[in-house]
Amino acid sequence: MSEFDDWVGRSQTSTDTFDCARSNALSLALGGEGSLKAGDRMPLLHHWLYFWDVKPPAGLGTDGHPAKGGFLPPVPLPRRMWAGGRLIFHRPLLLGAEVSKTSTILSVTEKTGRTGTLVFVTVRHELNAGEGVAITEEQDLVYREPASASLPVPTAAPAPATAWVEQIDPNPVLLFRYSALTMNGHRIHYDRPYAVEEEAYPALVVHGPLQATLLIGIAERNLDEPITGFSFRGQQPAFDGVPLHVCGEPGDNGAEVWTQQGEAKNMVATVTTGQSA
Repeated sequence: MSEFDDWVGRSQTSTDTFDCARSNALSLALGGEGSLKAGDRMPLLHHWLYFWDVKPPAGLGTDGHPAKGGFLPPVPLPRRMWAGGRLIFHRPLLLGAEVSKTSTILSVTEKTGRTGTLVFVTVRHELNAGEGVAITEEQDLVYREPASASLPVPTAAPAPATAWVEQIDPNPVLLFRYSALTMNGHRIHYDRPYAVEEEAYPALVVHGPLQATLLIGIAERNLDEPITGFSFRGQQPAFDGVPLHVCGEPGDNGAEVWTQQGEAKNMVATVTTGQSA
């Protein structure tokens, strides 16, 4: 999109200290022990709990996100979501460390899909704790037209017959807690009237990053080799009120993992093990 050419290549750097409290809070919210301490390896994808971008009320859009413009381009489409991403884990990040994150806009692309016009913004992040880049990440953000009709809530179904499967209850408390831990003000995750009446969802939407965290977690618990790469893509939203199955099948040098409600896959991902790039 030529009108946003000036945004491509924009870069900004922020720093944060990876205190244990946030990582332990997420661990406890997901049923873990919450016993991490300074110097321990940060669980994979817990870096999303840090680098908050807190805006005053005047700096928020009606959806609860920071208002458009600033670092990200002011795409004139009302619905925005995190569509997927790719990560390379070069070296561990330790809790208690001060970490810098450099973010760069790689592209702004317009496409046409079944639901109308889509604009994809791809952002690269590089995290560094002073010993070289620890994580290289690309995030794909998608901006969409207003919904013309609401999706149905999936019907609960038995757990899929697969090598790994865990069941999560994506209830409003869990969604609220994840929103709070990531300072994600997007109202589709905790404000049911807004999600239903303004964005035409049938229920509260389960965060894409939360699903990705669940997926990499089941892989970490079942694979013998360290995870060095992770790519994920949202296929369709997951909602509260229906059990969410976190599933996986091991393969050569990693695994295929996915979340599933009813008969449909919500997020699919590939986990890679072996030597880091």
